[in-house]
Amino acid sequence: MSFLTSFPPILLEKAPEERLNYFLSYTVAHPRLIEATDMVMNTIEEPAGASFIFVYGPSGIGKTTMRLRIEQALINQALPELKTDRGHIPVVGVEALGTESTQFNWKDYFTRSLIALEEPLIEYKVDYGMRGIQRNAQGELTIEPKVTAPELRRALENALKYRRPKAFLIDEAQHMQKMASGRRLQDNMDCLKSLANLTGVVHVLFGTYELLLFRNLSAQLSRRTVDIHFPRYRINNQNDVEAFTSVIFNFQRHLPVEEEPDLINNYEYFYAGSLGCIGILKDWLTRALKLSLKEGGKSLTLKHLEQRAWSVAQRQTMLKEIEEGERQLIENTDKHQQLYDALGLSRESFTDLVNSSSNQPNQSTEVLDKSQKRNRKVAKRNPKRDSIKGLD
Repeated sequence: MSFLTSFPPILLEKAPEERLNYFLSYTVAHPRLIEATDMVMNTIEEPAGASFIFVYGPSGIGKTTMRLRIEQALINQALPELKTDRGHIPVVGVEALGTESTQFNWKDYFTRSLIALEEPLIEYKVDYGMRGIQRNAQGELTIEPKVTAPELRRALENALKYRRPKAFLIDEAQHMQKMASGRRLQDNMDCLKSLANLTGVVHVLFGTYELLLFRNLSAQLSRRTVDIHFPRYRINNQNDVEAFTSVIFNFQRHLPVEEEPDLINNYEYFYAGSLGCIGILKDWLTRALKLSLKEGGKSLTLKHLEQRAWSVAQRQTMLKEIEEGERQLIENTDKHQQLYDALGLSRESFTDLVNSSSNQPNQSTEVLDKSQKRNRKVAKRNPKRDSIKGLD
């Protein structure tokens, strides 16, 4: 990974708001993000019959950052085509809003999707073929209140066919599971599946582990879905610790303060505060930086970090939810053997396969062994910097 060495020094002469905005916009292309993003992009390029891509992981892992990176990548890919096809929109992104009701608000979802498909600078507008959905004198999309959800859905189908996006990205997709019954949950997914099938547009759903409820609603849905796990970093994994500390160091270098704090040599403190989730870590540092700038501080201190950290009780609740989601993904030997039994296959064939696999060299173990042979401490670096004030 290559990164800028630091923030532009001229930032120190700017207003606190500009310095904070710089850090807000700064992102790190860390291994977990790169791997998951590449998997999504590869599936969009060749879905192989898939209508859905489910991207799930802990809340605060960085799924929104990934969605924005995918949007930009798809736009960049489409630039040559956009020169000749002015009506084309490479990608559409919306957020599935939560609701106090027990039912997902499809009318609101269809309305916001139509608005997202209407780039105001595009001269070639869609003929929706629906009364009540039109443009005013300024060319802005207007939807009359009397228009029903089914009518909005048909208009969205027409718009997707006309704009031909490569992917439809839905953030916070777990909100779509709002339901009064299991039957309604199935109906929600059938609605999306029908949209994907009729328009030929792959739908990418980003959400928490609650998305796992969608996976096995039906055999057809399972077959048409690609699952991509965006996990947190684990403290008991050497490669994960090195990647996590690398992210900390890059955030440290890009905090626009006069005196650079030493975050990296206190990586366990930051792991405990973020649970190994880069999005949580970034939000925490942003909140602490805002406090420091407000006070006219020259650096980031323990006081700033402690005042803006989530409480232990909050982190315990977050960790419990993460671990429950991770447990759902475990496919142990018993589950494989049960599948073999149901298919009429012999357990011996599965046992032989497992034994054969276990005799193969383990790449991750080899990497760990090599790193141990180097006798290098995790997160050790040179030159050594001053400790965070109050944390040493």
